[in-house]
Amino acid sequence: MQLSNRLVKWLISTPPLLFLLIFFAAPGAIMVLTSFRLPGEFGGLAPVHILPGNVSEESGLSIETYQFFFSDFIYLEIFLKSFVVATLTTIICIAMAYPLALLIARSRKKFRNLMIMLVVLPFASNFLIRIYAWMIILGPESTLSHAINHVLAVFGIAPVTLLFSPFAVLIGMIYVHLPFMILPLYTNLEKHDLILLDAAQDLGANRWQRFWYVTWPQSLPGIFSGSALVFIPVLGMFAIPDILGGTGDIMIGNLIKDQFLGTRDWPFGSTLSIMLTLAVLVIAGLFARLAKPATRIT
Repeated sequence: MQLSNRLVKWLISTPPLLFLLIFFAAPGAIMVLTSFRLPGEFGGLAPVHILPGNVSEESGLSIETYQFFFSDFIYLEIFLKSFVVATLTTIICIAMAYPLALLIARSRKKFRNLMIMLVVLPFASNFLIRIYAWMIILGPESTLSHAINHVLAVFGIAPVTLLFSPFAVLIGMIYVHLPFMILPLYTNLEKHDLILLDAAQDLGANRWQRFWYVTWPQSLPGIFSGSALVFIPVLGMFAIPDILGGTGDIMIGNLIKDQFLGTRDWPFGSTLSIMLTLAVLVIAGLFARLAKPATRIT
């Protein structure tokens, strides 16, 4: 009987374990090893010639990429810019998603399902098509651009270009990632016990106090979960800055893409990927810790 239980456990756990090893651990190990290699003369990787006691540059192994990364402030600046964009996107998504998620959670069930379908409906179309649509919306000849510049002209302000700007990148990020904030918030808010709000009202709490002291604390796990689903993908996003951003709107994802597909400096691209992965792991651990419901000893 005990042998049978062990066999069942192995049969259940082996497929996902193999999947993680093949598609996550192995590529991660390859990326780490690549970061210690030297770039080839025409891109890619230089050959490795390891002899006993020879770990010099002639062997094809080096820590040059890490030294280069920490010696040039421009890469830290790009990292910081990516963090700023991810932070702004997350904050704005919270501000926009919370009222909508609360409205869906408090609606009747027949309307609730329709609202959820409308939230996930954009996923039915191609990602790039939706981003290219924003090029039309934010273009210089669009109705939105004309309206904004007309208002600015009334106040004597020079016309502005919406497309190929940090504003366009931020709008694209918010548009793409907003559903990832709405869904975790809705899942959390839908489980709230409304009796607690009635009890707070009976104790004299007004609408704002009921929200701040009852609804908001209970929704923090949903906020942290949604923040992780928004912040981490935005940090590594490269398609939106490429399409909607200008030459000065490069993010860490664009830099990594350019190292692999443009300059073909695979070792440095791997080093940047490792730095981004470490940052993401730290952030994911922080969000996981914050999203964990607090336990009280009574």
